Amino acid sequence: MRTLSRVGAVCAVASAAFLVAPVAHATAPGDNGTVKIHDATTGEELRKNEPHVCTFYLDAFGFDAVQEVDWHIEAWAPTADVNGETVKSGEITLDTDGHGRTDDLSLPDGHYKLFWNFEGENGAAKHKVFWTDCADEEGGGGTATPTASASGTPGSGESASPSAEPGESAEAGASPSASSSPAASASAQGSTGDLAETGNGAPVGLLSGVSAALLAAGGYLVLRRRRA
Repeated sequence: MRTLSRVGAVCAVASAAFLVAPVAHATAPGDNGTVKIHDATTGEELRKNEPHVCTFYLDAFGFDAVQEVDWHIEAWAPTADVNGETVKSGEITLDTDGHGRTDDLSLPDGHYKLFWNFEGENGAAKHKVFWTDCADEEGGGGTATPTASASGTPGSGESASPSAEPGESAEAGASPSASSSPAASASAQGSTGDLAETGNGAPVGLLSGVSAALLAAGGYLVLRRRRA
């Protein structure tokens, strides 16, 4: 009896699991879809979100076939003083694969939140937060242009002509006379000056006289001791 009761309990748990499983997946298939923020230069097939954009579009994947969507974008903190102000909105009908994209969009630099509502949704709207920042792209282009022009024709032309002309004149006129004769005379003077200092006869004569005097005094003292 105990074995039969245990088997009955196991069967009851398994039956409950099979009954609950369909209920857990009873949501509309379109709820499994996702929407992404894409830069205008990004291809539609790329399924990743890009939260920092300039010109952009909304790209949807995995919704129901030919599903109708209403979307709107609200200004969002911290750049918006109050959340909830709709700054852009539109409608789109997805294709038979549940995919679709909007036209290219643009907004002033700031922080925003997308709300994506679709026909037959079960629960809250899909949403994404993102930033638009076109100032960096424009600033980058503006700073690149002056540096290129400065290092291009004016800079290269000015730096090439002065450096080439003095170099040519130095090689033409200065090398035969200035570089050979001053260098040779300087080396000759340096060598003779060094030899004159080390080979001077005056200190040698003085030292020899002093040594002779010391020898004479020493000889005198020796003779005096012997006599004593």
